[in-house]
Amino acid sequence: MEESAKNTPSELNGQCTCGAVHYGVADSFGYAMNCHCSQCRRATGSAFKAFAGIERAKLAVTKGQDLLMTYGDEHGHDARCRICGSYLYSLVNEGTYVHVALGTLVDAPSIRPNFHIFVGSKAPWFSITDDLPQYLEHFDPKGPLNR
Repeated sequence: MEESAKNTPSELNGQCTCGAVHYGVADSFGYAMNCHCSQCRRATGSAFKAFAGIERAKLAVTKGQDLLMTYGDEHGHDARCRICGSYLYSLVNEGTYVHVALGTLVDAPSIRPNFHIFVGSKAPWFSITDDLPQYLEHFDPKGPLNR
């Protein structure tokens, strides 16, 4: 991600736990969801990853670019702070989109997760208690699984 001087008013601020890495992202996410797959659980250390997707060009690291640690390559990777280890975002879809970890946003986004994916492999110790649609695997345009 490119380093930028500051955010415009339509951007949200995000940062890692220790404050060494900051980013700005447009508040124009295309989708948001909660992913319960084993990879997201391991990456976040939580029952699921709440994230929102947006075009790569709409996210810019504004502080600490040299402190980013990535796992993967230029077509897909997870980005973390090298100092505190905070999981910030994932580069996906052959490098065209980023999935921003919603918990790293300082400002509230206008979007909210609107469904759960990969509930077929969710942590057995976690119960989904909201009324959002649930999908056994990835989003299925035919509809959510029956609950």
